[in-house]
Amino acid sequence: MSMRIEPATPDDVPEITAIYAHHVIHGTATYELEPPDEAEMAERFATVAAAGGPWLVARGDGDELLGFAYATQFRPRSAYRFTCENSVYVRNDRRGEGIGRALLALLLVQAERAGFRQMIAVIGGAEPASRRLHAACGFADAGVLVATGRKHARWLDTLYMQRALGVEADAPPVEEPR
Repeated sequence: MSMRIEPATPDDVPEITAIYAHHVIHGTATYELEPPDEAEMAERFATVAAAGGPWLVARGDGDELLGFAYATQFRPRSAYRFTCENSVYVRNDRRGEGIGRALLALLLVQAERAGFRQMIAVIGGAEPASRRLHAACGFADAGVLVATGRKHARWLDTLYMQRALGVEADAPPVEEPR
């Protein structure tokens, strides 16, 4: 399979919306219960872009969208400005092909370039595949919040994983993000 990863554009929003909708309806990686529509996803895309955060897409043969990944500031308070949270979603029929790993690997580079020093993965349902993906990319477990989500008639744990970006954790920032 040939694949390329590139910055997402507003034209990608319909396919991004479809990929995400599948995970909302069938999975536990996100705690959303109803899939957002294209207008909502376009707004989310614009918010990430306006903040200078990376949003990437993976494309296969024929320009088909295989998955997407983005990073946003972990929490809105100013002291978190050097910490981001990632999201990675792969088209359901293409999972297990290394697409998520390729997206996350480049997202780590792009997030560091954007000025982030730490990346947090908030893994809904403590999804084993997501945990393996993040561990393979150098993330370490940072904690579990037990029974914090309820979806598909069951309680779900939320796993936090963390990875430093760039220099040592206690070094001063190179430059202010955004």
